[in-house]
Amino acid sequence: MSDHDPLRTLLLELALAVGMIACLVGAMFIHTGSMPPLVVVESKSMIHDEAGEIGSIDAGDLILVHDQPADTIVTFAEATDANHPSYGYEQHGMEGDVIIYSKNGEGGTPIIHRAIMRVVAEETVAPDRTATSPCPSEATYDQLRMAEDGLPGDCILTWSVPGTSVMDVANITVHFDGSDSAYYDCKRPAHSGDNYVVEPYLVVWQWKPKHEGMLTLGDNNKCSVDQGAQVTNGSAGVHSPSGIVGPIRDDWVLGVAGGEIPWLGTVKLMLGGPQSYGTQDVPSSSFFALFAVLGGVILAPQAVESVVRWWLNRAPELVAISKLATDQEAS
Repeated sequence: MSDHDPLRTLLLELALAVGMIACLVGAMFIHTGSMPPLVVVESKSMIHDEAGEIGSIDAGDLILVHDQPADTIVTFAEATDANHPSYGYEQHGMEGDVIIYSKNGEGGTPIIHRAIMRVVAEETVAPDRTATSPCPSEATYDQLRMAEDGLPGDCILTWSVPGTSVMDVANITVHFDGSDSAYYDCKRPAHSGDNYVVEPYLVVWQWKPKHEGMLTLGDNNKCSVDQGAQVTNGSAGVHSPSGIVGPIRDDWVLGVAGGEIPWLGTVKLMLGGPQSYGTQDVPSSSFFALFAVLGGVILAPQAVESVVRWWLNRAPELVAISKLATDQEAS
């Protein structure tokens, strides 16, 4: 093949494109510590404005996934507690971290929601490992938590919630109205249902967790927490093959949401096929922005080339060479 062989040129350009993509993915992996380093947001559970906005998480956005220790995750309760070191910490339009987690650790499509509060075991007793019921009737058996005898499986009698006034209690009630914790606006009117009242703010009511972990909630879900109606009245919950998601254990966390690359994930949703969630929740403004970006990517090189050629053609050296060539032809 000659130096000007079209096939050779095509192969070189393809190799260059693949190399550039590999460098980009590698750089993002180094930055985030996660692979893949990006996730595409499929639903509108985290939006703050139906029309879409930069700074909060919309369907069709790409989100960087940072691998960081689970004990460094800041919850909404902690970020709104004036006495907590992380007071005032915000991510994606609200206080607290947004996490990406696997539903009950069982795989499937991950969930990207905000960590609202963390339930921590306080008083525990070692289980009777020879008995049919290893724990006292008032205790919760956490089969994975290490007990004082060094074996997995522990009996939890009381709980605490960092960032709130709830400490060392048998079951958890937290009013996010400024009394037990900071105000969390459900963006819904208060109303009465069958035997319960739904408040305009988040209320965790007499919850006895299955185990330690984090309570999670989509910013746009009007206080329908992922852990279901056993936690908050009227909550539908997030379901996995084994049932409603429990408190998010540290090892279920796939990463913490970092920077946002808006709109570009819409392409994946458009090409996802019949089993894909699709683009039903993508704001219309995101489509306009996406097509504007793609148009700019296509047209920008042509515009730059035209400007460069215009500038080069006006260079004194080229003008002189062109004039000399014209004079030689005339003579």
